[in-house]
Amino acid sequence: MRRRFLASWLGLALLLCSAVRAELTIEITRGIEGAIPIAVAPFAWTGPTPPPVDVAAVIRADLARSGQFRPLPPREMLTRPAAVPEAVNWRVWQTLGQDYLVIGRVESPSPERYEVQFHLLDVYRKEALAGYRLPAKSTGLRKTAHRIADLIYEKITGRPGAFATRIAYVTVTEEDGRRIYRLQIADADGYNPRTVVISPEPLMSPAWSPDGQQIAYVSFERRRPAIYVQTLATGAREKIAAFPGINGAPAWSPDGGRLALTLSKDGSPDIYVLDLASRRLRRLTHSFAIDTEPAWSPDGKTLVFTSDRGGSPQIYTIPAKGGAVRRLTFQGNYNARATFSPDGGKLALVHGGEGYRIAVLDLASGRLQVLTDGPLDESPSFAPNGSMILYATQAGGRGQLAAVSVDGRVRQRLGTEKGDVREPAWSPF
Repeated sequence: MRRRFLASWLGLALLLCSAVRAELTIEITRGIEGAIPIAVAPFAWTGPTPPPVDVAAVIRADLARSGQFRPLPPREMLTRPAAVPEAVNWRVWQTLGQDYLVIGRVESPSPERYEVQFHLLDVYRKEALAGYRLPAKSTGLRKTAHRIADLIYEKITGRPGAFATRIAYVTVTEEDGRRIYRLQIADADGYNPRTVVISPEPLMSPAWSPDGQQIAYVSFERRRPAIYVQTLATGAREKIAAFPGINGAPAWSPDGGRLALTLSKDGSPDIYVLDLASRRLRRLTHSFAIDTEPAWSPDGKTLVFTSDRGGSPQIYTIPAKGGAVRRLTFQGNYNARATFSPDGGKLALVHGGEGYRIAVLDLASGRLQVLTDGPLDESPSFAPNGSMILYATQAGGRGQLAAVSVDGRVRQRLGTEKGDVREPAWSPF
């Protein structure tokens, strides 16, 4: 297990390579029994040309992959009302067993401009719960559909939706006999992938800034690890750490002003904090062991990190200002790569036992719950609403992404036909 820990830390884990399809496709592998029945009727449209995106289909897919909703297939709908709640025949939808109904219309007042109107209806109360009219450009129509799904999700569950967020990940392809690494960003459902960085040398550890405008990552493009920060809107990037030895595992502070790093410039790997404005570097841990994979608490007061100072990789915590180190994990001889839930009450981590699985540690009770089956699950990342955990896994001999709900009841796989995908990071809102 320590060998695995070392390989992960050094970024030397083998990455299987082959051609990779541009978009990730989502397969729901486990949903909640008794998921909420909801009908999203096909949206009517008016305008010179049909909209480039089937808005209702995107909303249906978003709600379905949450595992908490069971959208009615359009072929089973007996009527297809437009965006006029008064026109709804409630008895029809009650007969179909639907708790909620979404109706809508897409209008195109001018080329490339759209307006999406929708209503969320409670079928049994026979009343409208929400209704909005949202403007969108043709290129933003899919994102507008995700926002509508977010509004529906929050209105019914009371929790914010995360369908309009993004994910970052690293792909590896074999091209002309060479491995090509790409840091990519896509919508949370795998659509609209965009390459941020491409390199013949490994890229790893992407980390979103709190405002979602920048991303930090490790690049070996100079044959040595260095940490870069890149502005997504412009592509401008800056090398912010290239010390002798290891430069790894960047993690943004909640205020976006600091980065926690793993550096070995003074000997063994330790946790440092870099102030991005002054570039002042402060060493946080002092150990002969491997201290790595820092993650900030949501209030910015503490960090957790992985260390094998006790003889095996375990999770420790330390005040952000420095101070006493305290061990958090005691179950099993391998616990690594922890990350805080958005509310700060839980840690998602990699738990070694019968393989490597994703687990959640409740910080108040100390209870560790294993959520996945392994055997090679790693790199957990919470959705910004805390409902799901995105992670890397192996399927068919290839690296793929998967997601699991924090209670383990919902699972989905973000697959590709070919290629290797890993190092996921879920964006903030």
